Amino acid sequence: MIRTYVLAGAALAMSFSATAAMSPQIEETLVSVCKAGASNNVFRFNRTMKDYRINKSRVFPRLVCNGESFYNFTVNAGADKTAKKIAPYIHGTVTIKDIALTESDAEFYVVNYE
Repeated sequence: MIRTYVLAGAALAMSFSATAAMSPQIEETLVSVCKAGASNNVFRFNRTMKDYRINKSRVFPRLVCNGESFYNFTVNAGADKTAKKIAPYIHGTVTIKDIALTESDAEFYVVNYE
């Protein structure tokens, strides 16, 4: 009986975390990444990635800045130096996981700033 309550509680907690909004700290981090990418300053970009410990291969393909993919955002901002740093992480590969897309794989990190 107790086991059933524990499993139900765990399932309920997981359902809330899946639908929860982005935390302010994560949003602030991603805005900093977008700003560093648009700056075209490679030193600032590298420092931001290091300070926030960004997993480039996980974040860059999913990050959306002001409605554009992170790579397109940097290109359109004229930040060719940082776009070159991002480009290797954008190229996708086809795997079984890509074909069997799960809900957690479809998450995008969307931030807007002024």
